[in-house]
Amino acid sequence: MKKIEAIIKPFKLDDAKEALSAIGIQGLTVSEVKGFGRQKGHTELYRGAEYVVDFLPKIKLEIVVTDDMEEKVTNALLESCQTGRIGDGKIFVTQISQALRIRTGESGDAAISGAA
Repeated sequence: MKKIEAIIKPFKLDDAKEALSAIGIQGLTVSEVKGFGRQKGHTELYRGAEYVVDFLPKIKLEIVVTDDMEEKVTNALLESCQTGRIGDGKIFVTQISQALRIRTGESGDAAISGAA
């Protein structure tokens, strides 16, 4: 099993969700996060005072999939979230050693499949 975490621009959330649904992904976790990379921050003017916005709003998607779905998910996210501009985000893939469905006690691939 793999855990795929994607940090994307907020306005790309609907596109990402549609692309993931199209390949059969039935569940994901979405968090509103803030951060910066090469994009750095920017300066804003508020009531005549200038201040620096260091952390930019982003969306973090977390999806746990079977090993055979990893490439489909990462490709769907790349295609749906890419604008070609700085700040498009990152995708991280990590190995998951165990997953348990609390309601039924199922483990492994059965715990993350949409069957139950």
